[in-house]
Amino acid sequence: MKIRELYLKNFGKFSDKRIVLKDGINLFYGENESGKTTIHTFIKSMLFGLERGRGRASINDTFSLYEPWENPNYYAGVLRFESGGKNFCLTRNFDKYGKSVSLVCEDDGEEFSLEHGDLEMILNGLSSSNYENTVAVGQMKIETNQSLAVELQNYATNYYSTGNSDINLDGALTQLNKQKKEVEKEIREFLQEKQQKRSEIEQEKNYIWRDIHKLEQEMEELDKQIDEQEETHEEAEAQEEKKWRVHPGEIVGVLIGVILLIILLDKPWSYLVAIVLALAEGIFVWNRLKDGKKKTQEEVLQEVQSSLDKLLWQREHLQSELKEKHTMYGNVQEQLDELDEVGDDYKRQESTKRALELAAQRLMELSKDVHQELSVSLNEKASAILKEITGGKYEMLLVDEKLKMSLYTEGRKICIEQVSRGTIEQIYFALRMAASEILHEEEYPVILDDTFVFYDEKRLENTLRWLLKNKKQVLIFTCQKREQEIIDKIQ
Repeated sequence: MKIRELYLKNFGKFSDKRIVLKDGINLFYGENESGKTTIHTFIKSMLFGLERGRGRASINDTFSLYEPWENPNYYAGVLRFESGGKNFCLTRNFDKYGKSVSLVCEDDGEEFSLEHGDLEMILNGLSSSNYENTVAVGQMKIETNQSLAVELQNYATNYYSTGNSDINLDGALTQLNKQKKEVEKEIREFLQEKQQKRSEIEQEKNYIWRDIHKLEQEMEELDKQIDEQEETHEEAEAQEEKKWRVHPGEIVGVLIGVILLIILLDKPWSYLVAIVLALAEGIFVWNRLKDGKKKTQEEVLQEVQSSLDKLLWQREHLQSELKEKHTMYGNVQEQLDELDEVGDDYKRQESTKRALELAAQRLMELSKDVHQELSVSLNEKASAILKEITGGKYEMLLVDEKLKMSLYTEGRKICIEQVSRGTIEQIYFALRMAASEILHEEEYPVILDDTFVFYDEKRLENTLRWLLKNKKQVLIFTCQKREQEIIDKIQ
């Protein structure tokens, strides 16, 4: 990619400002507050957009800092660039009320959509974070942040495993962990629901068991009553004649009547009347005794039988109810047994969880293995750049997977905290340029905003020589004149 023209229609202090850029080094010289950083910010805003913050964050955000000094409602610009052998025109209106963007190929007039990712596609996936960690060095921002380590890890894993650097390892791991949490949540909810259902069924089981126990007790008591009634019935049927009794007064009355007749009446009539009376009274008492005997026996048998029938009916009813309760108890126990079994849904969830864990584990293992390969390449490139910048003083730069760096010189290992500020900035410059060569399929313009403040004359010359030799387009923003002097000297 090469930037051909910047047109700041209205951006910061600039209005209707055109800047044509060429290959090689483009030097922007100006005193403090002359607008160098504004141009640098304009390039980034054109490539990646410029959003306004919300609330208090909007007071000092980039949108507010570079809002046009004149006519702030007309906040816009144009960037013309070359990529993939074609020329493009990117136009943006940053105004919050009339925000718009367009991208057109100037060779054939084809229009592209930023909403559908066409600009990112044209720039081969260059992101704002990647841009700021490699080719674009902000004022006093030579150090990279941890997102560069993630970018390198992604690149290593994706490129060495698939040959495609478009896959996002960090995003893949995040997605895997997200899916794993969702599955774990489903498992927890499933187990909680299962436990809740178990508690409800066990409670129902306990209720049924209490009912069964109560019915069995009632059945036991009822059986005792039935046995007693059956014995009573048998006794009533087996009663003898002596149990057929009348009132003693009746018998005594008959005897007294007979005696009185014998005494009061004259003989022989007294005997005859007494005999007749005694026979009549005897027949009367006999009939009463016989009728009373039959009535009492039938009533007793009927009462006993009725009571027995009632008890038998109650037992039959209890048996039916008890059988039903046992059936319900068995069904509830079957439900509990089914809950103890591992269902297909649970097996599927556990299988999915294990698969996600295995996938994340394999990605991490793969990342660790291939990062070793990337580290070799990154260290070789960064070491070569640093060696050239420092005139051979530092032969090797080692960068681990967390971007912790150390130097080797004359066979000694040196932590970067032990070297000067200028050397530290040169180390980060070498790291950025090496990372850019690895991460970017297409070469992008290198943008340096007051990057060489701490460089001595010799190392600045070495750095500019390296840029001229290795980069197609470089934009240097500086408030010093020595960069121009050195460029004039070496060219």
